Amino acid sequence: MSFIIYPAIDIRGGKCVRLFQGDYAQETVYADSPLEMAKRWVEQGASWVHLVDLDGAKEGKPANAEIIKEIARTISVPVQVGGGIRTEQQIADYMEAGVARVIVGTAAIEDEPFTERILQAYGDKIAIGLDCRNGMVATRGWLNTTDVSAIDLAKRLVSYGAETFIYTDIARDGTLTGPNVEEIAGLAVATGKSVIASGGVSNLEDLLTLSTHEKDGVSGAIVGKALYTDAFTLDEALNRMRESV
Repeated sequence: MSFIIYPAIDIRGGKCVRLFQGDYAQETVYADSPLEMAKRWVEQGASWVHLVDLDGAKEGKPANAEIIKEIARTISVPVQVGGGIRTEQQIADYMEAGVARVIVGTAAIEDEPFTERILQAYGDKIAIGLDCRNGMVATRGWLNTTDVSAIDLAKRLVSYGAETFIYTDIARDGTLTGPNVEEIAGLAVATGKSVIASGGVSNLEDLLTLSTHEKDGVSGAIVGKALYTDAFTLDEALNRMRESV
């Protein structure tokens, strides 16, 4: 099975939380210790863990970096990290701590020369986070929506060396309403690169539907609220994916 399920740990104020549609005023706290949550996902079979520094995304610089580095150093599977990462030194610090993949979002649209440099330096250890409303890219913790389309931006970044994109439909994030499969698969086809789906996964059928587009380049899905609200367990999801191969 090559389609990867990424359990999500969103960190705010040092705790594991989930937001509704990226709204910082609509927060639910699920655990006091992100590290213990990460260990739990590994025990349940996770092959990767997805970490987001929500404070960092809002503030424009890492705010929970020490917690994230501790997770990367402690658990036995690779982690990918996003949220407020906008300098080469921040990327280097995370890489030195053992982070396997760094997600760059706002900087990818606001500073393309920077993005080209880091893609040349780190290659597939960089993922481009495309957080979108109605197909248009949002930045700065989803607080600003631009007039740049995800596909147009992604195509430019592919020319710089981008290999992996994470597509989040903000309107569906934290809502359990199903992922935007059409746009996710469309981005994969348009770029010819790996796209990880994020936002809206509500049941096992959503994961199976996404996995049918693996041939198009949809390589995995980030799952948050569905796991935290026990819509299904990680073990159930992994078993269903193996059965579908």
